[in-house]
Amino acid sequence: MGLLGKFFAKFSRNEFTEADQRDLANVLIESDLGNSLSTKILDAAKTHKGESASSSVRAVLRSSLLDLPRTIKKSPDGPTVILIVGVNGTGKTTSVAKLAQWLITNETDYSQYPQNKKVLLAAADTFRAAAVEQLATWADRLSIPVVTGGTGSDPAAVAFEATARAVEEKFEFLIIDTAGRLHTKSNLMDELSKIQRVVTKNAPIAETLFVLDGTTGQNGIVQAKVFAQTVPLSGLIVTKLDGSARGGVALATEIELQSPIKFIGTGEGATDFSAFDPDSYVDSLLS
Repeated sequence: MGLLGKFFAKFSRNEFTEADQRDLANVLIESDLGNSLSTKILDAAKTHKGESASSSVRAVLRSSLLDLPRTIKKSPDGPTVILIVGVNGTGKTTSVAKLAQWLITNETDYSQYPQNKKVLLAAADTFRAAAVEQLATWADRLSIPVVTGGTGSDPAAVAFEATARAVEEKFEFLIIDTAGRLHTKSNLMDELSKIQRVVTKNAPIAETLFVLDGTTGQNGIVQAKVFAQTVPLSGLIVTKLDGSARGGVALATEIELQSPIKFIGTGEGATDFSAFDPDSYVDSLLS
């Protein structure tokens, strides 16, 4: 049960006391919803009594989510290139594989693209041999081709080669995995800009998705903002929502960046990944 759900489960009186307000304020802080949204929720709860307080909070949460498309924006000509970025340890490489599986399952234009030309992967995380091996293992499991480079090779060169292949062989999607990098390392952030530049020599980047750890707290917003200053972010993938009673940082980050949550990861399996459903997400915070 989420923190907000636990609060409202025991709150059914026809009054909202100062003690209740303090308790709710503490819960909102623990839920990682951020100061601005927490204030709106607290104000909404104050103006209602009993069980209707929960309904008013639900309305605030739902209306706070952006009214923007949450589907993958496809390129009209050539491959749809998706760049995946994020910090270390967020489940970025696993999310690349899960997104590939989701695209194969849910994007079904097989009249134009046969099964073996649906998705091409690029292992541009050349800093960690384990990352290349991990993506190659996923690719083999899903029967998806992958472009790799040697450990320590230029990640921009891998991304460039993969984009050229995606264009030449007419793949529908190219997903590029990049190295997890701390947002405080300016040289690594500059490298991300380089990857973006070389890829666009062959094809435009349709999506740049930031992988956000749903358990990371408010630091996740700081991380995402720095990435957004380096490469334009078009959306978010939120991971580890299965193990968090908090998860409010996802909504707070969406609001702060004005960048919609597009997918969520809820487990380790290839199918533990889904398109973001705003109503289900709000329900999870309040249930």
